[in-house]
Amino acid sequence: MERRVRPSFAPRLRIIYMNEQDRHIISFGGEDENILDVDIPQDVVPEVQPYADTHVEDEYQEPDNTAAYVSDDFQPEGPSYESSYRPQYTEPAYTAPAREKKYVTKGALALCMVLTMLVSSVLGGLIGASLGRSGNTSTAPERDDSELSQLSLSDATDSEMTIAEIVKMNEDAVVEILVSGTAQNYFGQMQVTEGAGSGVIINDKGYIVTNYHVIQGANKVQVTLHNGDTYPATIVGGVDESDIAVIKINPKDTLKVAKIGDSDTAQVGDTAVAIGNPLGQLGGTATTGIISALDRNLNIGGRTLKLMQTDAAINGGNSGGGLFNSKGELIGIVDAKSSGVGIEGLAFAIPINAVADTINDLVENGKISAKPAIGIMIQDVSEENAQYYNLEGTGVYIAQVTGTNAMQAGFEQGDRIISIDGQEVQKSSDLISKVREHKAGDTVTVVVSRSGQLIEIKTVLEEMTTN
Repeated sequence: MERRVRPSFAPRLRIIYMNEQDRHIISFGGEDENILDVDIPQDVVPEVQPYADTHVEDEYQEPDNTAAYVSDDFQPEGPSYESSYRPQYTEPAYTAPAREKKYVTKGALALCMVLTMLVSSVLGGLIGASLGRSGNTSTAPERDDSELSQLSLSDATDSEMTIAEIVKMNEDAVVEILVSGTAQNYFGQMQVTEGAGSGVIINDKGYIVTNYHVIQGANKVQVTLHNGDTYPATIVGGVDESDIAVIKINPKDTLKVAKIGDSDTAQVGDTAVAIGNPLGQLGGTATTGIISALDRNLNIGGRTLKLMQTDAAINGGNSGGGLFNSKGELIGIVDAKSSGVGIEGLAFAIPINAVADTINDLVENGKISAKPAIGIMIQDVSEENAQYYNLEGTGVYIAQVTGTNAMQAGFEQGDRIISIDGQEVQKSSDLISKVREHKAGDTVTVVVSRSGQLIEIKTVLEEMTTN
C-alpha cells in the first residue's frame, strides 16, 4: 500500500473505540473543542482487543482497554467526512495469556532447603555404608579427617615419609670429614694439602663409611658431627676399586646410626634425599630429587663403577654422604657429580648392596679377606684407542698381571678377555660382577685372545688385598 505524506498543517484523525460505551468519537487535532459526535454502525466496528504492537502515530497513550487504528490513506477533503469510514488493520500474532505468578515466602524456602539437606545426608550415608560393605572387605580402622592436619604424610596419602621426616631421621647420622696430607708440588717441594667430604655412621661404636678418594693419601682425618662435636678419626681400610672406605672415631656419647636399606628394590622415579657437606663448609645440607637411573657404568678416577643416578643437587664435599629412600633408609653412598657448562641434575651414588659385604669386612676384620680376585689389572679399550694402538678391537684388556696365581696360570699383559665361565665379557663390569659371584679359592675358566688366537686359561681366585 502506498503511504502518503500528510501536510504538517492537516488535522490528525484519531478513532477510538470505547469498550464500555456504544458511542464512538472522532477527534480532530486532539483538542476538546474540535470533538464531534458521530454515530457509527456497530457492524463497522471490529471486535478487537488491546495489542502491544498497535501502531500509533503520535505520543498519546491510550487506556489499557482501548485499541487504536490509524488509516495511512486518510486525506482531509473539507469540513465533513464520511461517517462510514472503515479503518484498516493487520491481524496481530497470537500471544499466550500471561500466567498467574505464585510466590513462596522466605520461611517456606528456608524450611525446604533444610529438609532437602537432611534427606540428602541420610540417603548419602545409607548408600555409602551399603557400598562400603559390599565393595570393601578390609578391616582398616576409620580415620577422623577433622584431625588430618595433625597426621603425617604417610597417614594422609599412604606414602612412606615426608622429606622433613627423612631428614630429621638421618641428619645426625651424616658427618663432615676434613682431611689433610702432604704432597710434592711441581717444584719438588712438599706441601700440605687439604680436602673435605662426607660420611655416614653405620655402627654405634663409631664406624663411618665414606668414599676411598675422600681419605686417599690423608695423614690426618677429622670428623665433625651434626651437633658440632669434633673427633679425630683413624682409617680402618678401603678399596680403591669400589671407591669405599671405613674410618672410626671414639665418641663420648651414643651415636645416631643410619638404617641400611635394600638398593635392589629402588626404582626409577623413587624419592631420593641426599645429605652431606657440600663445598666442605655446609654440613647437614639436604637436597631432594628422584632416582633417575639404576645401573650407570661410569669411569671415575680410573675406576669403572656401576652407579645409581639421581637429580638431587650434589656438589664437591658431598662425596661419601648418604642417599636415602622414601623410608629414610640408606640405599647409596654419594660418589660423584657430572660437571661442565650446562650440565645440571646429574649425580651418582654407589648402591649400598654392591658394597655392603666390603663394608662389613672392613668393620669386622679391618681388611677385605673374603673378596675374590683374579690377580690382574684390566682396562676398557674404545674403538678409537684400539685403532690408535693397533689392537685387535674394542673390549677388556689386561693392563698388568699382579697376582701369583694369575702369573702361574699364564695370563699376559695385552691379552683381550673374551669370556669367563662361558659368559661373554664386553666391559670391565661384566668381569668384576662374575668374579664376585665366587669366593677366594674357587677355580674359574677365562678365555683370552692373544694375537688373534683364543686361549683358555684356568686359574684359582686369590683374596683381594686392602689398600
